[in-house]
Amino acid sequence: MSDTDIAEGYGSMSLQPDGEFSGWRFWDGDPYENRSGPFYMRREEDGSYLSAFRAGDRHMNGGGFLHGGCLMTFADFALFAIANDELGQGEHAVTVNLSGDFLGVVERGALIEARGEVTRGGGKTIFVRGLVTADGAPALSFTGIIRKFSARQPDA
Repeated sequence: MSDTDIAEGYGSMSLQPDGEFSGWRFWDGDPYENRSGPFYMRREEDGSYLSAFRAGDRHMNGGGFLHGGCLMTFADFALFAIANDELGQGEHAVTVNLSGDFLGVVERGALIEARGEVTRGGGKTIFVRGLVTADGAPALSFTGIIRKFSARQPDA
């Protein structure tokens, strides 16, 4: 499977043209994620999805470590990346639950990655679990639930 197999129905995917994440994809048109990250994803050779970003100065809290809110925002991004194959083209979806357990501090400059699996899918509700690491060390374990829905039609 290739990166071109990434579903684009629930968001506009763009290809990063240069830099550390050249060739990775990101959701274009999501102002919050673009400002928070940007966060990137790619399909691995085994068919799974890997999400990543580099922890920079703007991601740090007052104590000089990665802000917990940034980790949770990234986990939400990874939730949808992991569930990509369950999200059909043209479908819309939202996070209905996201829970996380912080496992360690993350320092400036760390490579942050997330991997996971769909534990149940196939219908309108998708269950996901994953792990965020910082330079390979566990930083956050998370579970989430995504709910697919039909786009709201404008009133006639």
